Amino acid sequence: MAGGSAARTGEGTPGSWAPGTFLGSLGPAVAEELIGLGVRRRFASGRTILREGAAASQVVLIAGGFVKVTTAVEGFGTLLGIRVPGEVIGEIGALTASPRNATAIACGTVSTVIVPRAGFEAFLRRHPAVAQLIMAMIARQLSWANRRRSDFAAFPAHIRLARLLTEVTEVCGRPRPDGSVEIVVPLSQPELAAMIAIAKATVQKAVHELRGRGLISTAYRRVTVLDPAGLRRLADG
Repeated sequence: MAGGSAARTGEGTPGSWAPGTFLGSLGPAVAEELIGLGVRRRFASGRTILREGAAASQVVLIAGGFVKVTTAVEGFGTLLGIRVPGEVIGEIGALTASPRNATAIACGTVSTVIVPRAGFEAFLRRHPAVAQLIMAMIARQLSWANRRRSDFAAFPAHIRLARLLTEVTEVCGRPRPDGSVEIVVPLSQPELAAMIAIAKATVQKAVHELRGRGLISTAYRRVTVLDPAGLRRLADG
């Protein structure tokens, strides 16, 4: 998951993207050139933007909204991460001409720019620095996955969950006047369990632990971080 508290939920324009995102790392003119190669399309909440196993004929720029990325493991959807405005999805399949390795699903209404693979490849040839940025972005995603595997071995379930919720809050949290932060992307307990590689029963205990400490509150598919600083302290061990 990339981005930060500055990531925008609305439909952006060149120069307005959060600095940690793909589009935010490009100059406004370069971002505008890339956006101009595609077609804008909106997806309603719950709609599939990219489907695992499908042919990779395009890349998708997220202009507004949040996207959940999942993969099928033993027939069940496993949440891999959340993508925010300014990020690109589908780039690995497009660059390798291999089938999609994950499914992308809209969380709420999502605005996208769909760029054909041929146009994206030509754009990267014109801008070698952007091609290097794509490679660095993929490397960061792999590094994030490796860190998550280290967390599995090093920390108990409630600290894994605290670390995950801290990351998610930074990416797609909405601050409230009372200092709490609402996570605006719906997340079920099975999805949380999948992201930190624990059983559903174990994540229930971890959620209960964080609630008991006054760090979070939960409702159906909703999590609010009541004490962001306290959650971060717990996440840091």
